Amino acid sequence: MRIVSLCPSNTELLGFMGLTSNIVGVDNYSDWPAQINDLPRLGSDLDIDIATVEALQPDLVLASLSVPGMEKNIAGLEERGLPFITLNPKSLADIGDNMLEVGKATGQEAIAQEAYRKYCGLLEQYKAIGRKIEERPRLYWEWWPKPIFTPGGTNWLTEISDIAGGQNVFADDERASVKTDWEDVRRRDPDYVLMAWVGVKEKQMKPHLLKQRPDWPEMKAIKDNRIIVMEESLYCRPSPRLLLGIQKLGVLLHPNLFPAYDEHKAEEWLCPSIEL
Repeated sequence: MRIVSLCPSNTELLGFMGLTSNIVGVDNYSDWPAQINDLPRLGSDLDIDIATVEALQPDLVLASLSVPGMEKNIAGLEERGLPFITLNPKSLADIGDNMLEVGKATGQEAIAQEAYRKYCGLLEQYKAIGRKIEERPRLYWEWWPKPIFTPGGTNWLTEISDIAGGQNVFADDERASVKTDWEDVRRRDPDYVLMAWVGVKEKQMKPHLLKQRPDWPEMKAIKDNRIIVMEESLYCRPSPRLLLGIQKLGVLLHPNLFPAYDEHKAEEWLCPSIEL
């Protein structure tokens, strides 16, 4: 089956399921698993070249609504009559459900069920560790610096924070994404500032600049030098790779409880060798 993926989280879902060899085209930002690096690129996930998608003669296109503006891609697929499904996971449970949906759409229910069991089993292992933790550091996740955007109560990063033995300081706001300001963050006085700017590579971020924000040097996280740059690819994309994000965060917060993180072993463990 010829599959086209229009965003990184969809590509990563297919990789986790063992369907990488079926992918014939991806958006410009997809970068995992490595086997997709030589595939045709179809443009930004917000501005897909639908004519190029059509030329690839896909049996199925995995579209997305995870970022505002992706509606344009879906309108283009509908206009050309291309076969597609739309994934829009907002929680860790939604990611598992997406595997079953993709399995049904591709006629690979058995593969999907196996991936779903693996995903849920690993998630439960981390939840079991997290349930034992009583002292939970308070975390501020920065998704964008100006204006400030941060995940709220109905976002997967709030779930991840809890599983890894922490607490999102914006968990009380029910929105998935919260637009706020520097003073609101300062008042909440987090123990950690976790920088994961959407679409920005870690090497481009400058944590020392946060210390120059008005009154931020008064915050506990700044005083304790706990401004941490996190991998955008492990925390900003709603895909099974969030499992790696949970483990890395757990090790950061509670190194004596969570298993040590080995990047190479983790990638091998996440991407199965069975492919169609």
